[in-house]
Amino acid sequence: MKYRITKRTLVFTLVTGLFLAGGLVFYAFARTWNKTDIEFRIHINEKLVQESTFGEPPTFAIWLEDPGTGATRTVFVTNRAGLDDWEGKTSVPVALPKWFQVNESEKQNRNNTEADIPEQLAITGATPKPGYFTTRVRVNPESKWICRIEMNLAGDFNDTYKEYDEVAKTSDEYKTGQPALIYKAVITATEGNTAKPEIEGISFTDNQNGAVIRPETGITTARDVFDEISILIVRPKPRIIGW
Repeated sequence: MKYRITKRTLVFTLVTGLFLAGGLVFYAFARTWNKTDIEFRIHINEKLVQESTFGEPPTFAIWLEDPGTGATRTVFVTNRAGLDDWEGKTSVPVALPKWFQVNESEKQNRNNTEADIPEQLAITGATPKPGYFTTRVRVNPESKWICRIEMNLAGDFNDTYKEYDEVAKTSDEYKTGQPALIYKAVITATEGNTAKPEIEGISFTDNQNGAVIRPETGITTARDVFDEISILIVRPKPRIIGW
């Protein structure tokens, strides 16, 4: 038996399809209405990565801090730090001392934080290869944030931070090299706003005070591992699924 598609059926199908497509487009745009994203853009210097002892991309974490309450919100952390996967070592807190402290605080206060703050694994991603890296986080319009980025490139030794100190007769147990750098910027979530993070200092683990940020001293090549960093306030991308 042959079925004939009438002109009326064809028109009805076409109109229905257009109506559904239009509805999906409207839904996607409606989801972004009166919402803002903070977008972090970072360029990783391939030459410096290759010149390090291990040739692996840097470990880093990005988080927000509410300047009014001090509450933190992790945006992204690379795989090794996020999953505590250090190839045989139980933990390497010296890699990102400040973020490890932030993460412990977030885990303890998880039940008291905003419902839309992602769980640890949700913000853990594969360590980006050299080149451009971009990530976003949704925030309330006009909200104000302190943005911090902590970065450590393992094995980037120099004359100050040596693999083996002949005078002190000590070695760098975790092959950290130059200590983690902390970048900081303050931004208000108004679409179009931009900020360029500046180096706030270097982070260490102090047995008495926990993670501390000290003035930058003895740092050379580590300054250029992230040779471009920018923060932008942008409108969320319209998406039907996810955000």
